[in-house]
Amino acid sequence: MSAGVDAGGDIRVLAVDDHRLLREALCELLELYDGLTVVAQADDGPSGVRMAGLHRPDVVLLDVEMPGPGPLANLRGVRQAAPDARVIVLTMHDNRQLIDSLLSAGAVGYLHKEADREVLVAAIRSAMAGGTTMFLPRTSTGSGPEREPQAADALTLRERELMEQVAQGLSNRQIGSRLGITEGTVKRHLRNIFDKLGATSRLDAVNRARPQRRY
Repeated sequence: MSAGVDAGGDIRVLAVDDHRLLREALCELLELYDGLTVVAQADDGPSGVRMAGLHRPDVVLLDVEMPGPGPLANLRGVRQAAPDARVIVLTMHDNRQLIDSLLSAGAVGYLHKEADREVLVAAIRSAMAGGTTMFLPRTSTGSGPEREPQAADALTLRERELMEQVAQGLSNRQIGSRLGITEGTVKRHLRNIFDKLGATSRLDAVNRARPQRRY
């Protein structure tokens, strides 16, 4: 297991992105969430590999377009330097061939930079639980933009409230405790939400519920 989880309980994050302002803003945002700690930053692939080996983070947020040998080489270097780290790729691109190659090389997430902050945080927590997350802009899904907002509008106030908790990466038991309902009731709500949104996973449901969210 990674050293960070054993030592302090927080998920230890390394952010690798050559856009300094974006990277620093991202790190400041992550530090606002309980259970997340940014242990290092890097501005190119080789530096990211060095930081990964030095800090052994739990999760690496890896930009695609950076100075260096390229996204696949950067990903492989990070995984070699920190074998236990989960790598989530952040990008402005939705190239399907690139997505497949990075996931095949060991990435556990591929998030477009249009993703909301709760989606990113949930993806980090999901990665630590062994999950894989992919978030692409709605424009890449064809007819999706016309259908998904209508489905999201069908959620009740209670279901939207529950989705706020899901977006934070909480378990069913934790959600039930916060909302004052049983774990079984949470599961029933989630089944209804999945049916309404046509979702296949918790992260998919968070993504599809976005029209109802205000940040």
